[in-house]
Amino acid sequence: MMETTDQAKLVRATGLLVIEVVNSNPNGDPDNESEPRTRVGERGEISPVSFKRKLRDLVEQKDGPVWQEIAGKFKPRLLDEEFALLESKGKTARMKEIRAEINDGRFSKRYWDARLFGNTFIQERESSSHVSTGVVQFGMGISVAPVEIQRHTLTSKAGVEQDKDRGMAPLGYRVVQHGVYCMPFFVNPSAASKSGCTRTDLDLMLRTMPYAYTHTASFVRPDVRIRHAWYIEHKTRLGSCPDSMLIDALTPIKKGDTGAPSQSWGDYEASTGLGEGLLKRVASCIDLVDHDWKTAST
Repeated sequence: MMETTDQAKLVRATGLLVIEVVNSNPNGDPDNESEPRTRVGERGEISPVSFKRKLRDLVEQKDGPVWQEIAGKFKPRLLDEEFALLESKGKTARMKEIRAEINDGRFSKRYWDARLFGNTFIQERESSSHVSTGVVQFGMGISVAPVEIQRHTLTSKAGVEQDKDRGMAPLGYRVVQHGVYCMPFFVNPSAASKSGCTRTDLDLMLRTMPYAYTHTASFVRPDVRIRHAWYIEHKTRLGSCPDSMLIDALTPIKKGDTGAPSQSWGDYEASTGLGEGLLKRVASCIDLVDHDWKTAST
């Protein structure tokens, strides 16, 4: 597949989400009764799949405020039918339709998440499998310090047993008291020609990111805040600075006892951006949370 003019606008980029969790479960573990995910050392985890699901949900809700507001800011306005979701409810029932789209070339033109994140939809086409790696890849979100999990019993008016007028779910409400997580993400322009991803697809994701948690809040996830959504474009399509140097410079540092859970955002020394030396090695560094899309672009 030949690279289009819009795809040629994609450059190597490094990103870092700094996510504050307050009395919420940012990502439940289905193998552990939806307990907030943790790893050895009691540091919290947020999986890449979990975060991408929230972006997908916001883009899929075409009558919702996030899509309506963001899609309307593009010139021309983004078309609903060109930003459908492959990973959505009812996918199994649509398998026949999806196969037809792959075979006649409509697949990459229709599914935004497949163009952006790639897909592992195995389907024979001319004796080969239709598998593409995405332009954007998210890493695991890991808390800077260990997290403390609070567990409470849930009660309801309607009892689950006939002789009781109130039901209970012992330790059913499990939340992280406080934590700050860092989730890196990367833009690889080399994958664009295979997946069909364009600069417009990427810009839609970047504009949607700040609303990923506030507009998908739930009973067990009422207060998850994206404090910073750093996005750094390199000077070349190959990359002009090691990712590790950029991520290290933007990662918050826990004050005091680094082995103790935090109690508030004030327990961290947060980065305000890249230093002068690193800024000279990249094309731009912006915080998507505080970026003015009306007067500027990435």
